This record gives sequence, structure tokens and C-alpha cells, in this order.
Amino acid sequence: MEGLKIAEINNDYLENITTQPVQFRVAETRSNNCSLSAYNRRDFYKITLILNGNSQLLYANRGIEINKPALVFTNPLVPYSWDGDFDQSSGYFCVFTNEFLQAGNRMESLEESNLFKAGGDPVYLLDEAQTNYLKSIFIRMQQELDSEYVYKYELIRNHLNLLIHEAIKMQPAVAYFTPQKAASRIARLFLGLLEKQFPVDSPQYTLALKKASDYADRLAVHVNHLNAAVREVTGRSTTAHINDRVLAEAKSLLSHTDWSVTEIASSLGFDYASYFNNFFKKHTGLTPMALRKTL
Repeated sequence: MEGLKIAEINNDYLENITTQPVQFRVAETRSNNCSLSAYNRRDFYKITLILNGNSQLLYANRGIEINKPALVFTNPLVPYSWDGDFDQSSGYFCVFTNEFLQAGNRMESLEESNLFKAGGDPVYLLDEAQTNYLKSIFIRMQQELDSEYVYKYELIRNHLNLLIHEAIKMQPAVAYFTPQKAASRIARLFLGLLEKQFPVDSPQYTLALKKASDYADRLAVHVNHLNAAVREVTGRSTTAHINDRVLAEAKSLLSHTDWSVTEIASSLGFDYASYFNNFFKKHTGLTPMALRKTL
């Protein structure tokens, strides 16, 4: 079923997510059950059960040591890096879309949940009883996924909600620290978050993040802090990076699709085609249609 995947974590998977800290690429898992390369990394939320090992989960302006079993919630649009010695690490994870849970009449959007939102509480350190219980839920979900039961996805959805509610009942980990080299980390996470929005692959898709303040919200930092960090590290403003990437995508869509200018404008986050025309002409000297005619 589209919208869900459950797998066991092995060492290769944990090593791979440290090399791509700001792009959630489910294709990099080493599950033998199936490839996840078809899943859109913009869509999937992840719940990870770490059973053992030592690692650090690092966000733009805070980090936390994970040196015991933990339940970790990550949002595809809140970038992070996961560093550490994973030689002895093991656990489970599941990835799923907001729509998968919404199909079960869940009212709250995951983006607004304190478990997943920027600046929320994504890490829950576990005692032995909690670890064994949560592990049993992951195993049960995998068993259901492999079964032929007609209503197995309803059961899996219930198990997912159970994971979420068990975390809500727990006390989140609070021993966060401030990472070193904050400016370089913030700039790197911003650039990764910017790139994660692309490519635009459907006229129905609209960029979720359009301006510097949108990115600052995702990174849980003040917009002035973001702007200062990006300029310090790259020598250019946050807005300049955003505009350049939007412009590059606009040129690609004009060149390689038959979408109308209105469709391209909408997918790139412009409320009106006229705003897109003005933006494009300001940066290229041509209107979108004039550029398309030269191709």
C-alpha cells in the first residue's frame, strides 16, 4: 500500500543516514523486503526505535545524546543529522504519510503534533519495559504487513496511532545541548531543506516553503539568525539562494514540460501568474513565454 513502510534497521542504514543528513532518502534503507526508492522523500514521516548504540541527533540549534533505547520522531521537512558510532546499533523504523493516518479519521495534522513539529519533543528515552512493549508493536506491524488479512492496514494504522499515543503519555527527553559551529550547521541544513523541495514533479504540487521566514520556522530559529548564518557561510542572502533555486526550476519546467505558465507559477508558490512573470523577467530579462519560444 502506498503511504507505509516498516523495516528493521541495520548498521548500513544508520551509517547511510549520517552521510545524507538533510535528505530523508528511504531508498537508502537496507531492508530486504522491498526497495523504497519510489517513495517521495517530501511526504514521509518516520518513527524510529533505537534499541542500542550511541549517537547524537542534531538539529539547527540543538542536539541530544542518545545512549540508551529511544523512540525518535522525524518530520520530512524538519532537517537533522544523525551522527555517532553505529557499529552495534539496531532497531526498527516505519515511514508513512500524513494521509495514511488521516484515512483513519485522525484530526490533528502531524506537522502540528509536538512529536514532529520544528522545536517540538521528538526524542523519548525508554526503560526496559517500554522498549520491549514498543518493539512488540513494530514486530506486530511487520507481521500484519506481511499477512494476507483484508483489513491489515486498518490494524497497522491503529498500531501507528498506538505508538504516537504511547509517546504522548511519556516524558520527552530534555537533555538537549547547543551544537558547535552553529552557523555552518544552520546554513547546511537550510540549503538541504531548500533542495529537498525540488524537483517539482506535478502541476498540483506547490512549494511548501517560499520565503526565508518559512525556512526559519522549519529550522526552529529566528529568521535573523538564519539570514546571518547563511550570509556568513555562503556570502549570499537566504532570499538570493531561494530565488536562484526557484528560477532554475522555472527554467527547467519551461524547457521540459508542457505546463502552462499559470501552472508553473502556481507550483512554484506564486499566487498569480503576473507575479511569476515579473519575477522571471526581473532575473532573466525575458518573460517565461519569451524564454520558452527560444527553446
